[in-house]
Amino acid sequence: MKRSILSFLAGLVLWILLLSALNRALRVFFGGYAAAEPSMSFTLPMLWARLAIGALASLVTGAAVAWISPAGARVPTLLGAALLLAFIPIHVRLWSLFPFWYHLVFLGTLIPLVVLGARLAPARPAGALPGGTRA
Repeated sequence: MKRSILSFLAGLVLWILLLSALNRALRVFFGGYAAAEPSMSFTLPMLWARLAIGALASLVTGAAVAWISPAGARVPTLLGAALLLAFIPIHVRLWSLFPFWYHLVFLGTLIPLVVLGARLAPARPAGALPGGTRA
């Protein structure tokens, strides 16, 4: 139970940190992104880039959650659901700024991508702790 809670909390923090770092990379490496961000006037490629970093953060987070708590099959689903619940009000506020398909893709893939990341994670032997020690 403790490991499941730890993996959920670690996943939540990791998702936020990953998305923040990847968004900073977009500002630096994607021409015009930083200028478009304050007004949310993104071009189509910028919208796809935003969806891509969200997908990557979700996949990596799912893998990390599964690595921390391999027996907690419900944890990735719960984490994806928590992210979805957190983002619904934000997307309602931003509804008019983005196309419908953008909201649909982002919100509709949160749970499946976290779960997929967990399923794609390399298996850790049961009872093994990070660092190669045994429980």
